[in-house]
Amino acid sequence: MTQPRKYFGRPILSTVLLGVFFAVTPVRTAAAEEKGGGLLDFPIKVSVSAEESDGPRETAATIKILLFFTVLSLLPALMLTMTSFTRIIIVLSFVRRALSLQNLPPNQLLIGISLFMTMFIMAPVFHDINEKAIEPYLNEEITQKEAFDSAMGCLRGFMLKQTREKDLALFVSMAGMEAPATPEDVPTYVLVPSFATSELKTAFQMGFVIFLPFLVIDMVVSSVLTSMGMFMLPPVIISVPFKILLFVLVDGWNLVIRSLAAGFLG
Repeated sequence: MTQPRKYFGRPILSTVLLGVFFAVTPVRTAAAEEKGGGLLDFPIKVSVSAEESDGPRETAATIKILLFFTVLSLLPALMLTMTSFTRIIIVLSFVRRALSLQNLPPNQLLIGISLFMTMFIMAPVFHDINEKAIEPYLNEEITQKEAFDSAMGCLRGFMLKQTREKDLALFVSMAGMEAPATPEDVPTYVLVPSFATSELKTAFQMGFVIFLPFLVIDMVVSSVLTSMGMFMLPPVIISVPFKILLFVLVDGWNLVIRSLAAGFLG
């Protein structure tokens, strides 16, 4: 149980702390300096200008910066489509719907649980990325392209393990390309939607299994109320307490979380 702890090491923790620092630290700008506000002892002036570049190297550096900020804007989409987040959030939403609870747990809590579950499940992959890509690149042992290829190789290995062959064949045929000889020959732009489709199918299968016992409770309660002539009483008012009681007695959250983790780590 203590082995996964080492995966949440320097890269993830340092990134989170750095982001929190810049988020909560006020910056004293030129306008704030005139008003006497801010905590820093020096003003910061930000300006944007368009000038003619001196050569191709300067242009390439500018393009790299633009691409970097573009990738940052796509990080939420990458989190949704290239990790275990999709399956987790859908299954947890199915649990809430099966219990006939509208806003319990709230959306913010479900997303938070899904994010931390994603970090836990993806920890081995992040650990490999740190060892094979980030640290060698920071130590100037490999180039930027080699670091990117190593990081994508770790993510591709995770996605290939969870992707069904049928879904992969669908997007390969839609792309109009020949069947790859090895999994490494599958392009990333084909692998990502195949992985997302497989995750959706798996999540809906788990949701169907979760719905079955609660559907039985709804049918029993509705039949009893109908036989008693209580047509005006909504069955959901009676069935919800029994659903919650059943879910608590079988330790439902433990079963759901264990099933989700076992699907990726098992």
